[in-house]
Amino acid sequence: MDFELRSAREKLEREQRERKERAKLKLVREKKAKDAAIKQREAIEASQRARRLDAIEAQIKADEHMQESLIAGGGVVFERVFQAVPFQGIGDKIKLPPSCFTELSDQGAFDKGPLYFELSVDYRDNKKTTHSGVLEFTAEDGTVGLPPHVWSNLFSAQDPMDVPLVQIRYIRLPKGTYAKLQPDNLGFSDLPNHKAILETILRQHATLSMDDVLSVSYGQVSYKLQVLELKPASSVSVLETDIEVDIVSPEIVSDQPSQHVLRPLLFGKPESGTVEEGRYDYYKFTIDDSTLEKVIAGSVKVIVKIDVEKDGADTDLYVSKHPVLFPSLNQHEWSSHDVGSKTLILESKERALSSGTYSIGVYGFKGTVKYQVSVLVQESSNGAKVGERAVSSSSDVDTVECRNCKHSIPSRSIALHEVYCSRHNVVCNHPGCGIVLRVEEAKNHLHCEKCGQALQPTEMEKHLKVFHEPLSCCCGVVLEKEQMVQHQARDCPLRLIACRFCGDMVEAGNDAADVRDRMRGMSEHESTCGSRTAPCDSCGRSVMLKDMDIHQIAVHGKSS
Repeated sequence: MDFELRSAREKLEREQRERKERAKLKLVREKKAKDAAIKQREAIEASQRARRLDAIEAQIKADEHMQESLIAGGGVVFERVFQAVPFQGIGDKIKLPPSCFTELSDQGAFDKGPLYFELSVDYRDNKKTTHSGVLEFTAEDGTVGLPPHVWSNLFSAQDPMDVPLVQIRYIRLPKGTYAKLQPDNLGFSDLPNHKAILETILRQHATLSMDDVLSVSYGQVSYKLQVLELKPASSVSVLETDIEVDIVSPEIVSDQPSQHVLRPLLFGKPESGTVEEGRYDYYKFTIDDSTLEKVIAGSVKVIVKIDVEKDGADTDLYVSKHPVLFPSLNQHEWSSHDVGSKTLILESKERALSSGTYSIGVYGFKGTVKYQVSVLVQESSNGAKVGERAVSSSSDVDTVECRNCKHSIPSRSIALHEVYCSRHNVVCNHPGCGIVLRVEEAKNHLHCEKCGQALQPTEMEKHLKVFHEPLSCCCGVVLEKEQMVQHQARDCPLRLIACRFCGDMVEAGNDAADVRDRMRGMSEHESTCGSRTAPCDSCGRSVMLKDMDIHQIAVHGKSS
């Protein structure tokens, strides 16, 4: 009996424990479910709060951006994203779709003056920004046409984008008063009147921005200038404003520059160098007014001299006056193609000689040449020295012409002279030559079949290569050397001339399209440049620059 009671009690206790454990587990599960529900509800509320905060922050940013756009645009809000398309243009003026014209016009943007835009690209965490004007509203919808200047300042050539997208925003810019520019290498300051060249470049631009790079071309040479500083803002307008420009020296000078650099030469101080075959080394020297006066008076002469090592290599020597910076086979004013060492004498009889800066080009004609170049001012040796006995003229002596050498010989010794002359001398029979040579020298006296110039056998190969091989001009004309030099000095449309209106050195271009401009001797550039208007100093009326002299005479009775 006791055993049965104990078993029943144990069973009851066990069932009670199990019920308690199940109840406890149920409470735990309910608590966990309740906690999970609370956490889920808190997470949902936090997410909703974050979304509300993000929306508020986005709205605040949008309001700030709108306010900023309103301020930057002077009350005009225009911001779009377009696909960039390059086009060949000059300056920084872009092409926009016609729809932009309507939108800007509706907001009165055209009443506020010239249009300026901020262009920005955000690509791989690298944001680039520049500014521009507008050229025309002819681009296709969804695209913007960018000239090379704007394209190169926004996009990297090393890492091109598959679809170049540009964000464009209308903006107002202050007029610039100061700009500091830095060329990428030496040589820019050698350009004649380089600030006038910059003024011409800036006339093609509407804006300047910090870190922009300007490309300046001078003939076949180009330079890149980075904008280091602007005033009064980091982006300015350069339209109808006088802006002060400073040019600073490049921070890093390349040991092997990508293009030619003029090294200075002082009178009487030689410089050594080495030039490879087919390449040029360039130097510059200056003739001042006092030296020029002595040269014109005939008391001194300027000598350009180059000495080379006798190792079979050879050079050519070219000299030109600025604005021709880099004289070459095609373009120069003086040249020497003698084999070995060379000397060029610049005397008063040289009509092209004037005060200013001159360039020397040393060309490696054959092999790698070690040379020494120098410029000297040497006294002329014209006239008899004081106390020197004058030589009597042949007119005071009875003379007879030698039948062999055609020289005038005293009659008392003519017979002896002719016997000796006919045995030892020979006259060159080439038309126009008639030079008297020793018999042993006659075999080394040759004439070029093309031009008739007298040469030594060792000089013939170089003469034919230099003077008679056809040369190609950049404008497409093919001529021999002498004709090419004249062509590039007078006729080539790509030659550099000083514009009579802007003062810049520019390509001459073709003849002016206007007949009246052609009659006045204007080039294509001068005809276009002279079409700009300026106020008359006397009456204030706007007159084309090329008609200003006629206006002064016809209206005010003044001669310019």
